[in-house]
Amino acid sequence: MQHGPFKLMEKIIIVGGGTAGWMTAATLVKCFPSKKICLIESPNIATIGVGESTLGQFRGWQATVGIKDKDFMAACDATYKLSIKFTDFYDKGESFHYPFGNPYIGGNAAGLNEWWFKKMIYPETPYSDYADCNSPQMTLVNENKCFLNHKRNLNSFTFHEDTAFQFDATKFGLWLRDHVCIPAGMKHIKEEIKTIEQDENGITSLNKKYKADLFIDCTGFKSLLLGQALKEPFIDMSSILPNNSAWSTHIPYTNKPKQLVGYTHCTAVDNGWIWNIPLWSRMGSGYVYSDKFISDDDALKEFQKYIGTKELNFKKIKFKTGLHQRIWVKNVCAIGLAAGFIEPLESNGLHSVHEFLHQLVRTLGRGPVSHWDRDTFNHMCKNYFYAFMEFVALHYALSHRQDTAYWRAHFNKEWTSDFFSLVPKTYHGFLSAIHERGFRYKFSNFKAGLHYIAAGMHWGPTDMPSLIKENIKPDPYHWKTHLQDAGPRLDRRKAYWKKVIKDVPSTYDFLKDNIYGEV
Repeated sequence: MQHGPFKLMEKIIIVGGGTAGWMTAATLVKCFPSKKICLIESPNIATIGVGESTLGQFRGWQATVGIKDKDFMAACDATYKLSIKFTDFYDKGESFHYPFGNPYIGGNAAGLNEWWFKKMIYPETPYSDYADCNSPQMTLVNENKCFLNHKRNLNSFTFHEDTAFQFDATKFGLWLRDHVCIPAGMKHIKEEIKTIEQDENGITSLNKKYKADLFIDCTGFKSLLLGQALKEPFIDMSSILPNNSAWSTHIPYTNKPKQLVGYTHCTAVDNGWIWNIPLWSRMGSGYVYSDKFISDDDALKEFQKYIGTKELNFKKIKFKTGLHQRIWVKNVCAIGLAAGFIEPLESNGLHSVHEFLHQLVRTLGRGPVSHWDRDTFNHMCKNYFYAFMEFVALHYALSHRQDTAYWRAHFNKEWTSDFFSLVPKTYHGFLSAIHERGFRYKFSNFKAGLHYIAAGMHWGPTDMPSLIKENIKPDPYHWKTHLQDAGPRLDRRKAYWKKVIKDVPSTYDFLKDNIYGEV
């Protein structure tokens, strides 16, 4: 007979709906069809509903749940996402892309460093050219086109692996409820949680009647179970990530075929940054900022001036950056905002949901959950969260903007203590951006995206002083002769990719013909 918390988790209650709650429910009913899954949500609480963009890893979760693009896209106002564009982050007047998927380095003498040799020989080359030369899907992004490439060779680009989605997150959660969760037989209860009963092993019941082996907290920033009931400490990370506020709105199209692009656009402004996410029927936009540098009212005015209108519905959101010290405590596990949040940059809200769910599924699949299982779950999720937090922070740390107090604060921030105090580190954390065997950053995982962000921010893995030092060849003529073919070779590759997609449809036409069936 099993005692205490170390028992099979056969009955699971998810508290909270929204995207996180229904993604959790869909994952569990798919992976554990014999378990009793129940979702309880308040009939009176609206979801945050601004997370409208995903990263490439969403494809892995999609495969886990077993849903195809055409199953949900039309119902969720969805479009395809091939990249993230960053404008004015390094300095005003510059932009660059972070395309998804593996870069193509076939024929390169020096891997991804090849482009930096081109830059040395042709210093007028814009930094945005880095992604254009290394990512074949940038040809699609630049031409605003989209296609299924099973009959065309676009080198390393594979459509169903190297694309993500932009969608209405609220509609997506409801779609999962109605088409995945409820049909699988899971129980759905709309009821306010008024009492939470506990003992030494965790939560015993909700409202004195709902009992389970495991309670999953999907109650958003409220963190009703983990934060409020179990009082798990919250690790504030606002010293690393300054933003804590956002205004969001929906913008109608004025020229849909042109404005509907295959990427999310992030533009740095005076006191933060503004996102633009093109969905099928409208665009989602929001201003992320710090109320330490600008008031909410002034931020709204700045946002309205940027988009050119006041005649829209604007929603204010306050958030806190950080993570609970433990995500799984006793018989409570938090997923989504209830566990922690970084900020909207790099679409990490939904990203942490499906990555934490992957670890949860692996843990539950072992059988009874021991302290080891919970501790390793917490360690892996915390490791992943910290690494992604550092990746997001690098977008500010590498900036050279000094035109406002907000950006000067980033430019003048002292980082030394953070390099050593934030553990554990992984390949896209601060330490990896600093050095790797003489280089400034490493490429142990191409899909990490660090090399695209670093290139766009002028942070290169090598340069002429490094080549001279490492090879003891100080003659500039030697290097010009030795490296001069790098540029033309990469440019020929770009020309080939452009030729491959010459007659493929626009992003708008592709979605119209393949997903929405509109004339």
